[in-house]
Amino acid sequence: MMQFWRLDCGSQTLFLGGGTDLAEVFYWGARLPNAEEPQTIWAATRLDYSGGVLDGVPSLSICPEISKTFAGHPGMRIRATTGERIEPRFVFMNAEQSPDALILDYKDKAHGLSYQARFLVHTESDVIEIAASLSSKNAILVDWFAAPVLPAPQNAKTMIDFSGHWCREFHKQEADWSVGARLRNNQTGRTGHEHFPALIVPEAGCDDIHGSAYAWHYGWSGGHSMIAEELPDGRRQVQFGHAFDAHPKPTRHVETAPLFVSFSENGLNGLSVNYQRHLRDKIVTWTDGSLPRPVHYNCWEAIYFDHSPDTLAEIIEHAADIGAERFVLDDGWFGTRDDDTQSLGDWDIDPRKYPNGLTPLIAKVNEHGMSFGIWFEPEMINPNSDLYRRHPEWVLGPLDQLLGRGQLVLDMANADVRDYLFGKISTVLSNHNVSYIKWDHNRVLPHVDAAQTHGTYSLLEQLRDAHPNVEIESCSSGGGRIDFGIMNYTQRVWLSDSNDAAERLRMQHEASHFLPSAVTGSHVGPRECHTSGRIHDIGFRAWVAAQRHMGFEMDPRELTDAERAKLKQVTQWWKDNRDWRQTADIKRLAPADPSIIAEIQVAPQQDRFVAFIGSAETSAWSCPTPVKLTGLNPDAMYDVTLVNRDEKTAASRGTNALDIGTLRLSGGFLMAHGVDLPNHFPDRMWVLEGVAA
Repeated sequence: MMQFWRLDCGSQTLFLGGGTDLAEVFYWGARLPNAEEPQTIWAATRLDYSGGVLDGVPSLSICPEISKTFAGHPGMRIRATTGERIEPRFVFMNAEQSPDALILDYKDKAHGLSYQARFLVHTESDVIEIAASLSSKNAILVDWFAAPVLPAPQNAKTMIDFSGHWCREFHKQEADWSVGARLRNNQTGRTGHEHFPALIVPEAGCDDIHGSAYAWHYGWSGGHSMIAEELPDGRRQVQFGHAFDAHPKPTRHVETAPLFVSFSENGLNGLSVNYQRHLRDKIVTWTDGSLPRPVHYNCWEAIYFDHSPDTLAEIIEHAADIGAERFVLDDGWFGTRDDDTQSLGDWDIDPRKYPNGLTPLIAKVNEHGMSFGIWFEPEMINPNSDLYRRHPEWVLGPLDQLLGRGQLVLDMANADVRDYLFGKISTVLSNHNVSYIKWDHNRVLPHVDAAQTHGTYSLLEQLRDAHPNVEIESCSSGGGRIDFGIMNYTQRVWLSDSNDAAERLRMQHEASHFLPSAVTGSHVGPRECHTSGRIHDIGFRAWVAAQRHMGFEMDPRELTDAERAKLKQVTQWWKDNRDWRQTADIKRLAPADPSIIAEIQVAPQQDRFVAFIGSAETSAWSCPTPVKLTGLNPDAMYDVTLVNRDEKTAASRGTNALDIGTLRLSGGFLMAHGVDLPNHFPDRMWVLEGVAA
């Protein structure tokens, strides 16, 4: 007897169906009428077959089974502890459905296995959260276990994912669909710069603004694998799970992380808005002091390991004068941490640098109207540290492994390690007025093990329970640990260690596929960028940082009077607009000029917007092309102002209407024709503001 289940989530519908076997998703896409009959949809989607193949089409179920002669990648690969392969054959047992959830239970009695698939509907964000678990009466070895498998559209030509490396995060790449499988296998043990755990599949003709698209994001911080496969019969499947071999020990129970899926008929921007809202409104737990977002000052690129109280006192005064509201003391305050080869793990205040502890420094920060934040890298240890000399057995992997940034990794699955770290971190937080932790993670793991990630989550949860008003930023050599899993415990991500505004402009643009402004840290770096050597104008640096959660990370004493005035101006603009922008949707624009990287941030009520229009390189044309906006109310009239027209350069020889004052234009005109802007040099930004009249 066939059974059918329907899930409606905002603008999308998902149909599942099955008899005694595992269910399959036989429709996922635009929302269907309530009168739609699942039996008819099921019948309409059955496939014919030809000669030279099986006498039927094996089901592409939520966990494709080897035992059903499925010719593609199976949803699980498991073995007995003797090494013998197990080929499950699951039978339906039970279904529980509510308006926003579906749980399906299956058993393989012959092998003592139980499989459960869970679907949770988030109507407000238009995201469906799915996960799976597997239980066994006997210990088994799990080589691969996928979250519930969904089909990919057959009329898509390409798929989009993201690669990168240190200081070059979120590099968008496209691959063509063809018969066979595309595998992204992240063996770094963390989310990684190299393999952001997501896939976007646009249907033919889809772009940022128009068309239909599907997306998957695996909310896991420990390394993942993704399989996007086109079967010889033309069907396509997408699988996400923990990285291969993430479960090295025999186990009786395994669970996937949540897989967040979404569909949009409003281009890639529609997907972006869904994920931005879901992360900001459903996953992140905001602390009392985290809203409205305070302007940061981080001292790392000003002092590195040279912690002089007199220097810091001077920097504190400058940072507060510019407009900083939170001062973050970075690496170098503990142990004998004079460089990056020593003292990780020794989380006691360095008495040489701070003979009276951190209290006088924090008092000075507070006197200047700023809250105080501090840097930790809890999961790491230096061989040259007191902790290593006491507990070398706490190291993950062999002691003679290749170091990364002079450090080894602590075994976070060890409860003794977590207890030690909790005690040290909690002591610092309890004894000082600390509102923020920058939580770093500066090397890959020696091997993949899900227990390591679960251990880190456990420590973060324990600290959050003990110190609920301390905000935590996820940093991992920049953007090496950004995902919806770590964001269950944190409120901010450090997108990249690069403060190069040109690099940041591109990275922030691509990261907006999943990340909202409120969680994405972006700082104004030094005049000469420490990671690229490039020199950029202060206006460009400041406006790129102002696109996201703004901060500074330079020696403020290097600023000229003109630079200081410009930075104060942009910082004040950011403060004046942060409340509404905190919940604004980021949508990427599609300028005709490929030298332009542009986005618009639109308030939920569509009553105001700001567009950031960056010149990434010299244009191929001598005159600017209009930049079409998106996401506005076509019938509304907007007062449009060029916020930073004082930054006009010699590239502009004529007069533009926006040079002179405010224009009142309809949303329809702004989206159909666009805005004509003055010429600009490369590596500059125009900022356009609109308020409904």
